[in-house]
Amino acid sequence: MADSLYLELADFEHDIYTGIYSEETGKPQPLRFTVRAKLKAKSFYDADTPLEESKNYMDLKFACSEGLGDRHYKLIEAVADHVCETLFLQDTRIEEIQVKIVKLALSEAGEKIGITLTRERR
Repeated sequence: MADSLYLELADFEHDIYTGIYSEETGKPQPLRFTVRAKLKAKSFYDADTPLEESKNYMDLKFACSEGLGDRHYKLIEAVADHVCETLFLQDTRIEEIQVKIVKLALSEAGEKIGITLTRERR
C-alpha cells in the first residue's frame, strides 16, 4: 500500500451565493467548509523538503472562496463539486477530495446542516 498525504482546511467560513428559496437568493449565505485532499506521499520528508513536494494549503482556501466567484449556485452540492474540480485542475497529484459544507444560516440551535461530497479523480 502506498503512503498518502492528506491536506486539510477545516472550518473555513465564506459567504457564497446559494439557495433555491426566495429568502436565500440575491444575497450571499455564510457557509462553513472543511476540505480534505488526498495526495500521493513522498517516501520521506526532511527539514529541507520544498513546498513543491507537497501542495500549498492556501489552494484549498482559494477553491472555497475566490475560486467560486460571484456565481449563484442553487445547491451546495454544486458548490462542493466546483471546489473538487478546481483542485483537481490545479494539481494532478490529488487522488481524492472530500468537501464538507455546513449552511450556517439554517442553524437554529447550533446544529450543523449540510453535505459531504467525496470525489475520486476520474
